[in-house]
Amino acid sequence: MEQQSKALARITSVETAAERTAGTTGGEDLAVLAPAAAAALNLLADAVRRGGADQDDIVQALKAAGVHEAFAGVFDAASERVMDAADDPYDFGVRLHADNLAGAAGDVRRAFEWL
Repeated sequence: MEQQSKALARITSVETAAERTAGTTGGEDLAVLAPAAAAALNLLADAVRRGGADQDDIVQALKAAGVHEAFAGVFDAASERVMDAADDPYDFGVRLHADNLAGAAGDVRRAFEWL
C-alpha cells in the first residue's frame, strides 16, 4: 500500500517575473517581487486549507521554514531604507516612519512567539 505524504505542499521550482526582468532597478523590482511574494503566500494558504494537518503542524512548518523572519525582514529592510534615504536622520517624521516599520517587524516576530 502506498503511503501518503504529510507535507502541506512541495514546490519543486519557481519561475518568477524577476528572473525574466533581471535588468530592472529600484521600484521596478518591488513592482515585480511584491506580487510574487503575495502569490507564494496565497499558495501556502491554499495548501493549508486543502491539507489535513492540524494547527500545531502548520505553525511548526511555518516556523521551521522561517516565514516570520522573512516577512519581518521586509519591514526591517524598509525601515533601514527610510533612514538611509533621509536627509536629516533626526527628522521626527522620518524617524517615526522608520520606527513604525521596525515595530511591524517586531510584531511579526512576537506573533510567532505566541503561536
